[in-house]
Amino acid sequence: MANSDTLQKQDGFKSQFGFIMAAVGSCVGMANVWRFPMLVSRYGGLTFLIPYAIFAFIICQSGMMEEFSLGRWARSGPSGAFGKAMENGGHPKKIGEWLGGIPVIGSLCLAIGYSVVMGWVFAYTKMAITGELTAMGTDMNVIGGAFSAMAPEANSLPEAIQMTFATGGANNLWIIIGIVVSFVIMLAGISNGIEASCKIMLPILYVLFVVLAIVMIFIPGTAEGYKYIFTLDPKSLLNPEVWVYAFGQCFFSLSVAGSGSVVYGSYLGKDVKIRQSAVICAILDTSCALLAMFVIIPAMATTGADLGNGGPGLMFVSVLPVFNGIGGISRLIVIFFYVAILFAGISSIINLFETPVNFLQQQLHLKRWMAVGLIHVVGLIVALLIQPWTSQWMDIVSIYILPLGAVAAGIMFFWVMKKKDALAAAQLGSDKPIMKWFMPFGKYVFVPLCIACFVLGIWWGGIG
Repeated sequence: MANSDTLQKQDGFKSQFGFIMAAVGSCVGMANVWRFPMLVSRYGGLTFLIPYAIFAFIICQSGMMEEFSLGRWARSGPSGAFGKAMENGGHPKKIGEWLGGIPVIGSLCLAIGYSVVMGWVFAYTKMAITGELTAMGTDMNVIGGAFSAMAPEANSLPEAIQMTFATGGANNLWIIIGIVVSFVIMLAGISNGIEASCKIMLPILYVLFVVLAIVMIFIPGTAEGYKYIFTLDPKSLLNPEVWVYAFGQCFFSLSVAGSGSVVYGSYLGKDVKIRQSAVICAILDTSCALLAMFVIIPAMATTGADLGNGGPGLMFVSVLPVFNGIGGISRLIVIFFYVAILFAGISSIINLFETPVNFLQQQLHLKRWMAVGLIHVVGLIVALLIQPWTSQWMDIVSIYILPLGAVAAGIMFFWVMKKKDALAAAQLGSDKPIMKWFMPFGKYVFVPLCIACFVLGIWWGGIG
């Protein structure tokens, strides 16, 4: 049977650029589009952006570096990495391996929920290209009705099963297509599949959002949107809620959950600079969220539309009448918008599925095609069943599971591992010495923040 070292030698990222594109792809998700602009609108432009920037610095200089370093040091995903960290610290390895199951489960569950949303994105991308979305015009009843048909809700399991199978389910085909796309990319491996696809999708995503952001400048009525974005209310900076939601959005956006970043780190070569990669990932992820903000908030300002509470409704309902009301280039704007979201979603979902795939390969020694196939079959079946409860499913995962994965990874690296080994893991590949405050910062700032994310998420019903 192949061991983890053999698996790592067979495949991995070929370059730091490829790794960064894949890592950024894991961070850049649909929440950058449907949640970040809403929070900026709700809490007041710069009043929200300042705390967000502070937390982005904190997390990239601690949590992201820690997870990349832990994965590369252990040459394994979370289960193997946590086990090796426990062993390194003089504790039972098996306990670490069991604790590593938390982020594996969290990543798989989040991927399943994402698969449902990806079905919506594939459907809307198709309708954008064919002109069906533009033909809906600005009638909110028509636009809202179309999305309701795509994403129905059920009150019981029998009702959900009837919606999914007896009625054919409007989203079933698109979920299958999304799962198949993920399967094909991941079956090709790390370098030829994940890395290669992200090196194509991520640059295109940014180009599309940059074009959309530039177009918005020339649309009449967007000035109020820009004015709002650059508004600063010093008194609101004293509101704890602003800081809590800025932290929650940043925490989940930068994908520190003890799973995907650890796995991607395990595929890294020894020459990759961890700190540099983490900083670039944080900058690119934040820039994508800012670009989405510069598209959506000015667009909504043209009609005075309310961003509401964010969520999928913003992306699939609220923005459509605004885009469709712009005029002659409406169809092109809609196409660019949904293709960009499609690429963001695909790059995220392959990262989420990679964690359980890695677990099956390294812990159960399955061949990659078997692991990829098994995970995608399970993902497809469950995704079809949970469609009417997608929102509740995602809430449970993000509130109760993901923060625990981040807490566990942080404790393993900053508290359990020997300090000299943790520092050496983060230092590897860089000529510059690691900052002296890295370990105490991780111990006493990042790990407590992860615990706070778990507690506040439960107390407030979700903060990210």
